[in-house]
Amino acid sequence: MACSLCSTPGYAQQWQVGMSSDGTLISASGYQVDSQARPTVVLIGGLDGRPESSQKVLAEFARYQTRPKSEQSFNLIVIPEANPQAESLQFPPTGRAYSDNPVSFSLWRWLGTHGPDLVLIESESDFELADALSNSVVAGVGYVPALHLYDEPEEMGKIMDELNNLPISPAHEILDQRLMRSPRQFAEQLASHYGHDFSWPVYIPGMALIGRMRLGYLADVSEVIAPYLDGTDIEINSSLVTAGHLVFAEMAERTGNPDYLDLAIEAADMGFDRNGQMLEAMPMHGEMSDAYFMATPLLAKVGKLTGEQKYFDLALRHIHFLENLVLRNDGLYRHSPLTDAAWGRGNAFPALGMALTLSDFPEDQAGFAELLSIYQSHIKALVPYQDLDGMWHEVIDYPGSFAEISATAMIATAIRRGIARGWLDASYQPVVDRAWRAVQMRSSAEGFFVNVCESTNKQDSLDAYLNREALLGPDDRAGGMLMMFATEMAELP
Repeated sequence: MACSLCSTPGYAQQWQVGMSSDGTLISASGYQVDSQARPTVVLIGGLDGRPESSQKVLAEFARYQTRPKSEQSFNLIVIPEANPQAESLQFPPTGRAYSDNPVSFSLWRWLGTHGPDLVLIESESDFELADALSNSVVAGVGYVPALHLYDEPEEMGKIMDELNNLPISPAHEILDQRLMRSPRQFAEQLASHYGHDFSWPVYIPGMALIGRMRLGYLADVSEVIAPYLDGTDIEINSSLVTAGHLVFAEMAERTGNPDYLDLAIEAADMGFDRNGQMLEAMPMHGEMSDAYFMATPLLAKVGKLTGEQKYFDLALRHIHFLENLVLRNDGLYRHSPLTDAAWGRGNAFPALGMALTLSDFPEDQAGFAELLSIYQSHIKALVPYQDLDGMWHEVIDYPGSFAEISATAMIATAIRRGIARGWLDASYQPVVDRAWRAVQMRSSAEGFFVNVCESTNKQDSLDAYLNREALLGPDDRAGGMLMMFATEMAELP
């Protein structure tokens, strides 16, 4: 069975549940009895903002840990200060997650993605949370039984003492089923929903098409992209379209069809003027860290397929240009020079972009060692920010920002490839394993995801990144990136 706790038994474990409207961190602490599969109970205090409520659940949390092991039949998590500003809450929450109703969204989606078997709420008012948990599909996962201890709060200890043979919740059962999927099975599930359209020839559907190639659906992908070989023009008017040409480069490599290669070359050649001289960087970079991914892997792939040195040279020049703009002193990347905020995908793009670039950049080529060092340094800077569940967050280094699934998949794919290619040692494998577990738990067989950051251009403040909407449901961007992660875990070519 899946367990909401995933660290060493007997030791305190800490989660970032979310934050209040003023940015106050909402935390959870967990106690895992042992390594056996056990139900999980969550105690919530302070939902009405009262400190005495918080003190009660903390006292019960401490009391439970001192019981004889024979009387500890479940794992226990406590969220003692669930509503630090005593805000008005709504369950299920409505509005834009998490900029609207941040506390409501934080609690709701965290509980859904952790699938506890029982939630006990010690509070004068629970804002109908217990009823909503018990009767709603929580965060697209499942139902979570809950009790509001408002009539007799002194009964919390008695209820805790009587919780033997607690059945697993519907949400817990669904999470268990998700975790049983092999990488190949997960990729196939995603492939049934994503990678069937390329009418907008950008990387967002393109990554799913590449994932389907890796699964062996070359004929299907050929049919999807056939219009572009039959004369449909592509206006390369953004970096998203440039990156979309990775689809043609991948097909050229897998089929040997020169028509695909011609399309890829057309995009790569935008980095040269009409006299064939290299530009300062690939155009349409927007001074954003996205450009590590949007252009560099394409240049390296075209260089590999044509054998022309100029594409490798431009790839290296492009990286130099970006390093001067967006690399922070701590090894993370700001999304753009407008603010130092280390946006989640703004770091995932460099991680995945460098991994894909290195995959096609000859090791004996001038610049390979430098690119490898850039990649390794960035991965080393990212790893400490992976949370207990295995996720990276909307703003990498900002406690309480939401756990973001597309960035997590991209970063983990980059690390997994690094281990497979010998760029990283085996000590990084647990990082990948935690991320794999985390994204599976947040992804349904129907291609429904929890917390995908909406499309994001460069923003001019930290708050602007923190307030990006966290999407819940189907999403082409997440579908493609998670398929890449799954096929990487399945070791598909």
